[in-house]
Amino acid sequence: VIGIDLLSQSLLPAIVELAEDRHWRVRLAIIEYIPLLASQLGVGFFDDKLGALCMQWLKDKVYSIRDAAANNVKRLAEEFGPDWAMQHIVPQVLDMINSPHYLHRMTILHSISLLAPVMGSDITCSKLLPVVINASKDRVPNIKFNVAKVLQSLIPIVDQSVVEKKIRPCLVELSEDPDVDVRFFASQALESSNQVMMS
Repeated sequence: VIGIDLLSQSLLPAIVELAEDRHWRVRLAIIEYIPLLASQLGVGFFDDKLGALCMQWLKDKVYSIRDAAANNVKRLAEEFGPDWAMQHIVPQVLDMINSPHYLHRMTILHSISLLAPVMGSDITCSKLLPVVINASKDRVPNIKFNVAKVLQSLIPIVDQSVVEKKIRPCLVELSEDPDVDVRFFASQALESSNQVMMS
């Protein structure tokens, strides 16, 4: 058995190098390998350098990489648990909602919808939901209709009182947006919140 430190010392430089490979398929293969490595090597393997890479991938110019990066963040949270995720990845992910690039903001919304079921109701309400509700004020319609979709995905995770007080008012506002797509997805989400309330 190779010692974990030795393995980390030899593996990490290789990962760092491949993580920036100009061929996106190489970057993709590395991202998909990270959760497996994490489960094999344990929490000690995941250091700041690797954390920085996971954040960098969320801002990749290739959609498939950003998508895989969002899944990677979720799988790391599953592997190491919500407390670890709150300490090591969630704050950095949430910070990126302020990116000037709307595609990065979209990726963060996607990451939130994946993280919420793993993180549970309390963290979703206190940390994730406020970021999503804030994003409903974005000037880009694509962001706003994705906010509606994410809010819809959060309805089963949070308490009904949170749906009433926070999620529905935001969706009602979005359902009156000038943009037709924003109105459509907000209305759809409102409908599904009605069904939850009736059940």
